[in-house]
Amino acid sequence: MDFSLTDEQNMLIRTTRAFVEQELFPYEAEVERTGELRPDLVEEIKAKAIAAGLYAANMPEEAGGAGLDTVSWVLYEKELSRANYALHWTCVARPSNILMACTPEQRERYLYPTVRGERSDCLAMTEPEAGSDVRSMKCSAVKDGDDWVINGTKHFISHADVADFVILFAASGVEETPRGPKKLITAFLIDKGTPGFEVLPGYENVSHRGYKNSILRFENCRVPSSQVLGEVHKGFEVANDWLGPTRLQVAAGCLGRAERALDLALQWAATRKQFGQQIGKFQGVSFKLADMATRYKAAEMLTLNAAWKADQGAMTDEDAAMAKLFASEMLAFVTDEALQIHGGMGLMSELPLERLWRDARIERIWEGTSEIQRHIISRALLRPLGA
Repeated sequence: MDFSLTDEQNMLIRTTRAFVEQELFPYEAEVERTGELRPDLVEEIKAKAIAAGLYAANMPEEAGGAGLDTVSWVLYEKELSRANYALHWTCVARPSNILMACTPEQRERYLYPTVRGERSDCLAMTEPEAGSDVRSMKCSAVKDGDDWVINGTKHFISHADVADFVILFAASGVEETPRGPKKLITAFLIDKGTPGFEVLPGYENVSHRGYKNSILRFENCRVPSSQVLGEVHKGFEVANDWLGPTRLQVAAGCLGRAERALDLALQWAATRKQFGQQIGKFQGVSFKLADMATRYKAAEMLTLNAAWKADQGAMTDEDAAMAKLFASEMLAFVTDEALQIHGGMGLMSELPLERLWRDARIERIWEGTSEIQRHIISRALLRPLGA
């Protein structure tokens, strides 16, 4: 197998890494301290990201994006993720690929302005009683003439506080199946400010300071049928068509932060002295570094292999689940060991390690918990055997 990167991919890595270090790293301490991302700072960095060709680079060329192949996109995500999450996600936005399902009219109103940085989106699936079990969602959409009337609540909705519109998934009907009734789901595009749609502050989170979650409340919110994204009752099909690589995005982000934590641990082990020598010479530290590097490399291989298969049209749910599962658990291990190598200094806010350690915890939960990933993997293994 050829593991070498193209000249274009190496240039993408260098460009993105330089941007992160020059434009994002300097503001990490401010965001961590205040828990806020200044609007003027967002606009300043966004303009620089657009000029550098890094904004909305995940989107296809036909939509105005960079049209990166999956491997290149994963490499790009890895580099961006070395920085504070709020900074890289809000200032160097990657719109949801599900917007590619827009009609021509919807593309003019939602897709293209979002890719240009004039508007921003958020995705709303999770509810207080519907997390991993999306089919149990209670937020409903009922047809009334040419309109749909939406009622219900969503929560844990990332960056809804700054988004201009929401991509909402709601239960729109029921179909009978051999296993009993099953809810039908429809996706909608709903502008912030639509009567009956309210965005409320979410919960305080130990991970990713500055990157907020919100509660969305819909009370007799009326939207025209022209706001349906994709086909009526086909919301899951739309999501499956366009959201497949999302778990690779999480895996790539874990790689970026793990690499930063490992680099910090290596520098500390090579320069910190105790008992007359560098602590990296002690087996208790050197073996930690070896285990960290090995797990990191294994996660990188799993992620890049899944990305390569995606480019060949051969990636399975099992591939993406393995990458997300292993990379997120690897990040937890690497950040914890890096902090341990630093001793007391690892927990001090003067270093980014305590943030990397805190931020790592959410990766085993969102975009499908580790338990869900293990379910996907085991089901794929057993299905051919009829189990």
